[in-house]
Amino acid sequence: MTSPRAGSPTASNRLLVLASESPRRKALLAQAGIVPSAIVPADIDETPKKDEVPRAYALRLAVTKAQTVLSGWSGAPAVVLAADTVVTCGRRILPKASTEDEVRACLKRLSGRRHQVTTAIAVLTHDAKPRTRVSVTRVSFARLTDADIQSYLDCGEGIGKAGGYAIQGRAETFVRQLNGSYSNVVGLPLFETIALLKGCMVAIP
Repeated sequence: MTSPRAGSPTASNRLLVLASESPRRKALLAQAGIVPSAIVPADIDETPKKDEVPRAYALRLAVTKAQTVLSGWSGAPAVVLAADTVVTCGRRILPKASTEDEVRACLKRLSGRRHQVTTAIAVLTHDAKPRTRVSVTRVSFARLTDADIQSYLDCGEGIGKAGGYAIQGRAETFVRQLNGSYSNVVGLPLFETIALLKGCMVAIP
């Protein structure tokens, strides 16, 4: 770990700001013993650019979220942590489902197929360029019947979730195989996140 420059904030006086209102990301940080000093969601345009690949898309959004929150931050010196999770099936980026119809369409596409979950993490301070990491997990779903999908729609878990499902809930029963980080699929890969925070001198319990 590099030593802080003269006059720069250290772990003892830097606040950790989470640029996300996701309860899942907050819970994952708590699982690692990390409690953000503040939670400030970033309101940005999340529309993919033409021909933008998932990794670049997720990275762009994570960095933009961190920059947006830091630019408006007027409190004590802070480390801003932002993340963006993208679910892709084939070459298609699946939406963050906002309606039951979108959840149904996502699950029908994922049924019996393998897909990728990509999460980009960005950590930003006033005195350094963004530090980033990307985690990719491959997930295989069992073939879902119409009854499976309707039952999942009835529980309401898929609304607001990338790809229309939450692996930490009932959708875990759909998973036939998972290769990579489980916490990445939930929304924040802990191994990569902790490595970035340590690099910014954030104290980890």
